[in-house]
Amino acid sequence: MTPRTLVVLRHAEAATVPGLADRDRPLTARGEHDARGAGEALTDLGLRPEVVLCSPALRTRRTAELALPGADIRFETGIYEAYPDELLELLRQSDPEVRTLALVGHNPGVHELVLGLSGVDGGDGFPPGTFAVLETEDEWTGLGEGRGVARWSPGRR
Repeated sequence: MTPRTLVVLRHAEAATVPGLADRDRPLTARGEHDARGAGEALTDLGLRPEVVLCSPALRTRRTAELALPGADIRFETGIYEAYPDELLELLRQSDPEVRTLALVGHNPGVHELVLGLSGVDGGDGFPPGTFAVLETEDEWTGLGEGRGVARWSPGRR
């Protein structure tokens, strides 16, 4: 089997703007900086996702654009407010030819997904703008609990 790599990225810090719908919240200046930093860290690790599955919320779209410029970003409405099992089902539907896949989404779903796939301790959580890299020998269709090995676990600020 060919190894597969999954990058799970939580959107960077978003502004809270009274009266603005949650889906329309922009990144803060720090969020923009952190999203670029996540992209630089992924580049340093030699990771370039072939496909990026991204929530359509403004903060996730902008995070993906800044962290993964030029990537094939596919907006999936099901990522917004998704539970880990819903995210897992979406990942399982990915093209088997894709070897490196990214998911850009929201907490608590992305954090719980990483915990379930890798079995790593949650520690201090999954702060905005951080990511985890998981490797698996499974096809995307076989991705499941405890089937991934965390190479880089959720970061701390």
